[in-house]
Amino acid sequence: MRILLADDDASLRRVLQFKLEKERHDVTAVEDGEAALNQLRSDRWDLLLSDIRMPVVDGVELLEMAKQLQPGLKVILMTAHATVTQAVQAVKLGAFDYITKPFEDDELTTAIKRAATFRDLEKENKELRGRLEVSEPSRKMIGVSKPFKTMMAVIDQIAATDATVLLSGPSGTGKELVARTIHAKSGRTGGDFVAVNCGAIPSELTESELFGHVEGAFTGAIRDKKGKFELADGGTILLDEISELASDHQVKLLRVLQERIIEPVGSEITRRIDVRVIGATNVDLQRQVRQRKFREDLFYRLNVIPIVVPSLAERRDDIQLFTREFINRFEPKTKITVSPELIERFSTYSWPGNVRELENLIERMVIMRKSGTLTVKDLPADFDQPVPDDLDVGMSGHLTFQEAEEKLVRDALDRCAWNKSKAAKYLNIPRHVLLYRMKKYRISDK
Repeated sequence: MRILLADDDASLRRVLQFKLEKERHDVTAVEDGEAALNQLRSDRWDLLLSDIRMPVVDGVELLEMAKQLQPGLKVILMTAHATVTQAVQAVKLGAFDYITKPFEDDELTTAIKRAATFRDLEKENKELRGRLEVSEPSRKMIGVSKPFKTMMAVIDQIAATDATVLLSGPSGTGKELVARTIHAKSGRTGGDFVAVNCGAIPSELTESELFGHVEGAFTGAIRDKKGKFELADGGTILLDEISELASDHQVKLLRVLQERIIEPVGSEITRRIDVRVIGATNVDLQRQVRQRKFREDLFYRLNVIPIVVPSLAERRDDIQLFTREFINRFEPKTKITVSPELIERFSTYSWPGNVRELENLIERMVIMRKSGTLTVKDLPADFDQPVPDDLDVGMSGHLTFQEAEEKLVRDALDRCAWNKSKAAKYLNIPRHVLLYRMKKYRISDK
């Protein structure tokens, strides 16, 4: 174990360090709580072994700040002035154990072994949870097509590294599932996978959502809050729709990628993090860089391992596999077959909504089916209908993506008589995302 030892008694400190190193632990010994905090800010530790009574920063204060800097850290406190009150306070604040000086060698050894065992159990539990998430039927990556196999070959090659990845591809292709698969195949399955939709966070809350805040940092900050990066510490964070980040937030993200430290809003204390970053976008980021809408230095920081997630139209050999997978998911207890004519129809369709469109279509057809076989007759009446002229943004270039998105929002609001909850449901997005889009395009209540 990597142990950080803090004690102002130089003689005891030397003795403990010698004994722990003899037991093959990697030990760094410091003389007080302030020096221990500096070590916690600059490096990662498995265990903090600290005296309670120390000058400037005592053991209880050190415990509180240590749990903020490294939430998973195990802490054992030592004191020659043991009281029940101190013990209860230490445990409530998150101490793993509490031992009284003078103590026998085996007493300390046992406490450290228990801390190591508990840490290993926590790690194993997270790994099992990560594997379970990826092994769920709804989260499997399947395919036999050449584009799919090419993508998987890259994933298998880079998953075990900590290299930053940039996923690109149209909406609905499964970029989050690709990111989860990279996480599951890496050595970070013991940590959490945290997905963040950058386009769904109001701009004024982005910094707090990503990096956290302390109590009183702004109106409404009634308690400390961990940001997404801190929640993903030891694991992987997915920054979806990363092109939506405002320029000032791009600068802060660049610093995190360069230095691997975060600074919560309202705090002067930086926190070191160990996170693998995966960005995802459905727009051409290089074009955004040329148009000065996205920072060039941030793009190169993200684009270490670029992976293009192919569209469903490029994976036509996988359509039959997806169809069967979705049928089994939505109706696992009933055997449903698919007619060859329906598969042929699917194989010639353009699938503008990609895998998500096929998934939604199969769910609808399974619910509305008239027999145990899905046929062309089960297709909804609006399937394969041409896009209305006023929303056709294909080769004509009449509408930009932002213009088309604004029109969709306005049309949904008009259709739902400006009832925001209904309009959000109609667009199949959360209500707060609709409110953010309204603010973005300056759409006022009618």
